[in-house]
Amino acid sequence: MKEALYPGRYWHFLDDGRIQCDLCPRHCRLHAEQRGACFVRQRVGDQMILTAYGRSSGFCIDPIEKKPLNHFYPGSSVLSFGTAGCNLACKFCQNWDISKSHEMETLAAAAGPEAIARAAADYGCKSVAFTYNDPVIFAEYAMDVADACHERGIKTVAVTAGYMGAEARRDFYAKMDAANVDLKGFTDQFYFALTGARLQPVLETLSYLKHETAVWLEITTLLIPGKNDSDEEISAEARWIAQELGRDVPLHFTAFHPDYKMTDVPPTPPATLSRARAIALSEGLQYVYTGNVHDAEGATTYCPSCHAPLIVRDWHEIERYRLNRGGACPECLAPIAGRFEQFDRQFGRRRIPIRIGH
Repeated sequence: MKEALYPGRYWHFLDDGRIQCDLCPRHCRLHAEQRGACFVRQRVGDQMILTAYGRSSGFCIDPIEKKPLNHFYPGSSVLSFGTAGCNLACKFCQNWDISKSHEMETLAAAAGPEAIARAAADYGCKSVAFTYNDPVIFAEYAMDVADACHERGIKTVAVTAGYMGAEARRDFYAKMDAANVDLKGFTDQFYFALTGARLQPVLETLSYLKHETAVWLEITTLLIPGKNDSDEEISAEARWIAQELGRDVPLHFTAFHPDYKMTDVPPTPPATLSRARAIALSEGLQYVYTGNVHDAEGATTYCPSCHAPLIVRDWHEIERYRLNRGGACPECLAPIAGRFEQFDRQFGRRRIPIRIGH
């Protein structure tokens, strides 16, 4: 396994002697020994080093619905892991203890790509997810894991904010089978003030995924009271998705809880999620879900043609599965967008921490 001084990609020298990182739109410019905003990419001598390669913040087996992905092999299990650091600065981060850690690289367990792929196969996982923090910042590690997984017939999933440069985006998503992209809001003001980033690069990633790859795409928006939950912003987001990506791209609205630097903001009321779902459906989206709340209707997959309930969920557990083997509605035979296979049994809602060796 490659651990120490793993060379990172996506950088170039500037005329003043600094190194510019091209992995994401931040374009951090580094003097000797400086780290980028993500913390895990560091200039060492005359090269960029990925300090998080081979090190994880922990491994768990989850239901795929927890990512959330509702149209990517429903009921299957996914081996999930992340590293430390993040290239965004979200004041509302729900995983801040991982994404903002500056110590995780020395504390976390070590595991190489082959060990992760082998563990996923041993535990019967359909896929491996790069999650908890953003896999953009450990792209080389994630891509190597993806190669090892594909050799064993295991799918790969990116759970990401989509804040990525064009070259890295192309290389990274060539290795992914599915992605859930966090579209954190739909104004540049929101992005700049609350994430330290910009909206346009995320929209470019979404368009690239939909129109230039075969990656299965779902989108999540965490609704924060008074910040990004107005009717106008929700409507604009849903309309853009319908027009630019397609009406069949699943959209998840999830509930915020006070955390990190926004403990003074109240939790998202369930009624807000229901309202957002109704707005998105009225804008033409066919699959709109609610999350982080108990909402049977908002968790269920309905046929967009005849409106029959096809996959009925209780939290992350499937109570009823009615798609035929071809992934179509048994009532009207309308095809349902997604990646499906014969449904025999499900992993369920449990979450299982595991340990992986080298």
